[in-house]
Amino acid sequence: MGKLLIRSNVRKLRFEHNEMTQQQLAEKVGVTRQTIVSIEKEKYSPSLELAFRIALVFNSPLEEVFFIDNKEEYL
Repeated sequence: MGKLLIRSNVRKLRFEHNEMTQQQLAEKVGVTRQTIVSIEKEKYSPSLELAFRIALVFNSPLEEVFFIDNKEEYL
């Protein structure tokens, strides 16, 4: 069984929310801009708490912000 590849719509959602910058999002959720960069590049999977904080900023369900690509591989 391989590692889950968690994808995100963070970049898309930032632009849909008045072109929010990575820095602005980072400040809202209490992390560094580099953490947001890593999440958007899929080099870092956020903790559950951080994922919920990001979803709350966008007023979106968690599964709209983060999702598993090709779930069937992992079942």
